[in-house]
Amino acid sequence: MSPVLLLAILVGLAGQIVDGTLGMAYGVTCSTFLLALGIAPAMISYSVKVSEIFTTGVSGISHLFHENVNKALCLELAIPGVIGGVTGAYLLSNFDGAKFKPWISGYLILMGGYIFWRSNHKPIAVDTKPTQAIPLALAGGFLDAVGGGGWGPVVTSTLLAKGHPPRYVIGSVNMAEFFVTLTQALTFFFFLKLENLPIIAGLILGGVIAAPFAAKLCRILPAKTMMRLVGVLLILISTRTLLLALQLL
Repeated sequence: MSPVLLLAILVGLAGQIVDGTLGMAYGVTCSTFLLALGIAPAMISYSVKVSEIFTTGVSGISHLFHENVNKALCLELAIPGVIGGVTGAYLLSNFDGAKFKPWISGYLILMGGYIFWRSNHKPIAVDTKPTQAIPLALAGGFLDAVGGGGWGPVVTSTLLAKGHPPRYVIGSVNMAEFFVTLTQALTFFFFLKLENLPIIAGLILGGVIAAPFAAKLCRILPAKTMMRLVGVLLILISTRTLLLALQLL
């Protein structure tokens, strides 16, 4: 086993544990580790997107097995998410998605603070019925493709901030993400060649191994604990993204 493949497996494990448990940050976690290892940014972006086809699929099935998915909410998220994702992937070749990052990061920092505050001051809702999530899913799919990430942070954080149960939000968002990622990747295939196979294979293996354990954690962690972890994660990651976008790091 080559060192690159082994490192990519470990990175995929870490990324999927975070994403499958808290509903976000697979791409950010993997990208951060791969950048630290000296991998080129362009190689990282494409490798993560291709690997997500497989990791989101296994993650979604794992969440279904652990009964974390509200199927009505998942469907309401998946269809507009696919439309937004395909549109964003198509426009990415003609528009600089990085221009969105400071605004998205600012929104997510505020959302993270609100989610953390709500976990301490307001009861968690127990209603698992779908919400009016179509505009949210459209925006999440579009920003995920154009900005190189954002489906989990935007969609998960907004639904949690509205008071929906973390377990069902995270499970449903993960399940819907498979369809969004698949259509994005298929769109990108028209413009890019498949390469970086050792990194892609390692990310897939690590993510697939970690997905069932992450779904189990999502089921057993207390709702308030999950909301606090999501809030802190959003603030930390979004602050880093904002500083990088403003070239302060």
